Amino acid sequence: MVYRVFCLLSALLLFGFCGGRNECYSKAKGGEKMNIEVKSSAFQDGGMIPKRYTCDGQDISPPLSWGGVPANAKSIALIMDDPDAPVGTWVHWVLFNIPPGTKELAEKIPPSLSLPDGARHGKNGWGKLGYGGPCPPGGTHRYYFKFYALDIILNVQGGITKSQLLKYIEGHVLAEGQLMAKYKRM
Repeated sequence: MVYRVFCLLSALLLFGFCGGRNECYSKAKGGEKMNIEVKSSAFQDGGMIPKRYTCDGQDISPPLSWGGVPANAKSIALIMDDPDAPVGTWVHWVLFNIPPGTKELAEKIPPSLSLPDGARHGKNGWGKLGYGGPCPPGGTHRYYFKFYALDIILNVQGGITKSQLLKYIEGHVLAEGQLMAKYKRM
């Protein structure tokens, strides 16, 4: 009986926090966990996001780099969100179909529907394409830059939402990684 309760609670925790998707972990073929290492030259993991990349500054996307994308990946997707927003998780950036050989995004990615390399922007929480920087109404918020290496190129137009992207990539995540940073308005 105790074992059944433990299993049930474990399953509820897993699906409650991960939404039943590949948001918490991913596995390559053979069951081996794969990780993407994500960095920024503008801030450290767990550090503060400089004002330049927020609504209080220039509101431009920060530089990001990564490694550890599996050789068989067909594309990369990026979601940036804020789980501390008072209205629930707020989406700041959705970008997908990033070519798998790409190792970095320069700062100030333009908010166009499609980028020259074929990557496509989705809609952020403001209903706009591209990056929307941190702009918390109060307190210190955490911002997660989540990268997903996929075994597919998505055959969808730009302008999709985070929830749509997560549905499209379900079952196609080969590896994932994230960078978390914080921001507090002064």
